[in-house]
Amino acid sequence: MQTTTAVDLGNPDLYTSLERHARWRELAARDAMVWSEPGSSPSGFWSVFSHRACAAVLAPSAPFTSEYGMMIGFDRDHPDQSGGQMMVVSEQDQHKKLRRLVGPLLSRAAARKLSERVRTEVTGVLDQVLDGAELDAATAIGPRIPAAVVCEILGVPAEDEDVLIELTNHAFGGEDELFDGMTPRQAHTEILVYFDELITARRERPGDDLVSALVTDEALSIDDVLLNCDNVLIGGNETTRHAITGAVHALATVPGLLTGLQDGSADVDTVVEELLRWTSPAMHVLRVSTEDVTINGQDVPSGTPVVAWLPAANRDPAEFDDPDTFLAGRKPNRHITFGHGMHHCLGSALARIELAVLVQVLAERVSRVELLSEPEWLRAIVVQGYRGLPVRFTGR
Repeated sequence: MQTTTAVDLGNPDLYTSLERHARWRELAARDAMVWSEPGSSPSGFWSVFSHRACAAVLAPSAPFTSEYGMMIGFDRDHPDQSGGQMMVVSEQDQHKKLRRLVGPLLSRAAARKLSERVRTEVTGVLDQVLDGAELDAATAIGPRIPAAVVCEILGVPAEDEDVLIELTNHAFGGEDELFDGMTPRQAHTEILVYFDELITARRERPGDDLVSALVTDEALSIDDVLLNCDNVLIGGNETTRHAITGAVHALATVPGLLTGLQDGSADVDTVVEELLRWTSPAMHVLRVSTEDVTINGQDVPSGTPVVAWLPAANRDPAEFDDPDTFLAGRKPNRHITFGHGMHHCLGSALARIELAVLVQVLAERVSRVELLSEPEWLRAIVVQGYRGLPVRFTGR
């Protein structure tokens, strides 16, 4: 292990090109631990990159908490105000209770029921573009599929989906100039105002959606319900959209991938796991130490923020052979795209179904995916995201 003092790793300018992968690979390969001085974070933070170190920090028994916040910028003295209420920033009994309420609606069984909705969305997009027209997969495909699924789970009317997609873009892509019109804070406020109105409607007329399930639990306050609607909306939309865009990117650039899916030589589920590793959309998660702890030989005092860089772990050469190459048959594939431990993403089954249906429908209907120019990347630190991916589909 080597300890390094580096530039502020919370600077989004560091992640707008593929140079980020070379930097992460080098840091993961030497199991580095990097200190970033105060800047993007008010108190500074440590970072870990190797698969081993990231999994150790996120392990259920590790002396770390998410309650102060899970992103760079939060720490013990500058906590996320939703800590202890929103599922991703709660621990112990509150976290377990919310998982019990939300879990059934995001389970594998629920995901299978939603697969037809995914197929309908993908088919609808392809019906419009299989004439050889150019489209931007980052805007025409990526956001539409997860938004349709998450809005259905939450009980959002179809006519409101576009508004919520736009707000979600601003909430998570706020550092990028694409979203200059609204700050992430303003977007979150708008989302909460929307769900406040939806909650009022569901209290009068409950349905079989997630908002109704949360509203009918008397132990949850309106604030609890609001924050967890926001959590599910953004968690379900913002990372999966970039994995979906990445699937189109892979089909355009990985030799033999589309053909393998068509002739059955590539297994869909195995391909989906590799897509999740290769795209790794959630860029980082932050934890705060709850006691003095030693990581990689470095003493870390209680109350210190530590950031695990998931894309670095997912391309760690100590864990993955030929990590930068998309290998359709990669097994085993112990990626940590959905995190690790107690906070493992509850929507992982949904994301897997969305990706599986997408690649199956594309394999059925498309003979070629052509990349028209190199992808543009979001200027962001929360998601490793596509700003633009111009492609052309040729129908079978």
